[in-house]
Amino acid sequence: MSPHEWIVLATIVGALILFISEKLSIDLVALLILMVLVGSGVITPKEALNGFSDQATITVAFMFVLSAALLRTGAVSTIGPKLSVLFRTNPVVGMLVFTVVVALLGAFVNNTPVVALMMPVVVQMAHTSGLAPSKLLIPLSYATIVGGVVTLLGTSTNIVVSGVLTTLGMEGLGMFDQTPLGLIFMVVGVLYLAFIGRRLLPDRRQAKDLGDKFSMRGYVTEIQILKGAQAVGQSIMDSTLVKELDMDIIEIRRKEQRFTLPSGDMMLEEGDVLKVRCDLDRIRALKDRAHISVEPTLRLANDDLRKRGTTLVELVITASSELEGKVLGEADLIRKYRAVPLAVRHREDVVHERLHDVVLRAGDVILAEVRSHYVATLKKLEGTQESPFVILTEQEGVAIFQRKRFALVAVVLLAVVVLSSMEVVPIAIATLGAVVLLVLLRMLSMKDVYESIEWRIVFLLAGTLSLGVAMQKCGLAGRLASGLVEVMGPFGPRWVICGLYLITLVLTELMSNTATAALVTPIAVATAHTLGLSPMPFIMAVVFAASLGFMTPFGYQTNAMIYGVGQYRSIDFLRVGAPLSILFWILSTWLIPELYPF
Repeated sequence: MSPHEWIVLATIVGALILFISEKLSIDLVALLILMVLVGSGVITPKEALNGFSDQATITVAFMFVLSAALLRTGAVSTIGPKLSVLFRTNPVVGMLVFTVVVALLGAFVNNTPVVALMMPVVVQMAHTSGLAPSKLLIPLSYATIVGGVVTLLGTSTNIVVSGVLTTLGMEGLGMFDQTPLGLIFMVVGVLYLAFIGRRLLPDRRQAKDLGDKFSMRGYVTEIQILKGAQAVGQSIMDSTLVKELDMDIIEIRRKEQRFTLPSGDMMLEEGDVLKVRCDLDRIRALKDRAHISVEPTLRLANDDLRKRGTTLVELVITASSELEGKVLGEADLIRKYRAVPLAVRHREDVVHERLHDVVLRAGDVILAEVRSHYVATLKKLEGTQESPFVILTEQEGVAIFQRKRFALVAVVLLAVVVLSSMEVVPIAIATLGAVVLLVLLRMLSMKDVYESIEWRIVFLLAGTLSLGVAMQKCGLAGRLASGLVEVMGPFGPRWVICGLYLITLVLTELMSNTATAALVTPIAVATAHTLGLSPMPFIMAVVFAASLGFMTPFGYQTNAMIYGVGQYRSIDFLRVGAPLSILFWILSTWLIPELYPF
């Protein structure tokens, strides 16, 4: 192999390790790929920067805006109450209708904001129907995934493949090129969830009391500052007591006064009774030296909270959250949102100690105590693009469905589909025009436009598109394709499709689906050229395999988002998702050559 091939191969291996380990955010890894390829001379600066102006990058950015505009009409929030009745009377029919509605929505709207908006609705729907949320959240994620493969607009993965094709000098995918097989997969996926997957889902009933749900006994208590304590006369933020015990002060009682969620500059006084979140064993070990007394452990009961004027809420970190990748201490929830973090459901574990050092990931659930009057403010914030989390509290009512606004946004979205599918204008121009029109019609502000774009995905696309160019330019794509053909070719092109799908699927389950699509598409095209066949069936194998990730909570970002909320374990995704993934693998090997001839 040439030096450039070795450099690109080493870059791919390094990127895979970083994607899987989650040591760095995926967008930063993509930019590192770009810099390595330019710095080593594999691609030129112009070729590297072309990814930022690529049609795929622009289309994905503006599709986020169109998705946000549609979801803000309140249409999705009306689904829950209506479906609750169906789930109570006939769970199978309820699951069928639920997954069909979500899948159809996912065919035209980006699935990440759909899942973010639907999570509180689905949790409330589960409680109303007498079901555990774990029975509905995986179907929510899976339904948006199978719906996303029906059209080009369904998921950013499809648009990435189309963009890579244009960078390779080929024609991009059409709006409905994948629809014939996508519809089959959507129907199969919905039927599987309703009749088979539903039975494989865990039934994890969640405790009604959030303190019990997060095992808070022993971590919220009261201490009193005694005479001679070093903390007397110190502000909360500078207190050696707070720093040494790594605790958060939820309330201060001083004689007849109560200070709920006190500010950091409040001075501590002798005799103050502090309600704190901290490891009780650590407090007891240091209480004599710190000159404090410890009261019996508190129970976070609803009546007790009402007396204090506070409430417990669950804050779910979304895939596009500004908090994703930050440590909880850096998030500063107390100052920004008047919320004291008490515990974090991180992956499969509940974390109580050293909360300030917890690195937040999409899907993490933060248990926080908030002043009751401020919950309404957080709910209003949740409806804006600035919200870094989704609030999982029982809804007091359904969001108002703005029919006229919904109709207008739906017509604009339909115009994008029609104009781009008829090739009147390129899809990037169609989405750009739609966003401009919605701003002119005052459906969105320019601030809304900027804030609804998931810039992390945009940078990911720009960086990984350059990797595809480098693989093609240095010849590595052709070399890898030759290896695939050498192993699977003797059995026929259908078996090459089988192997390509499997390779793409495994990579998708281990790292970002969009990065996988950008990585494998050049190999698929080179494989077709090596065999002297049409590239379309090989491209379709990548399109579907990169989008249909069900077996891990990390392969697809919607799976990561519902992971903590449903109190799932990794084995749950494998148990429910593996049969579906294997079924789609078999169907793809059989149907792709039939629907997209060699």
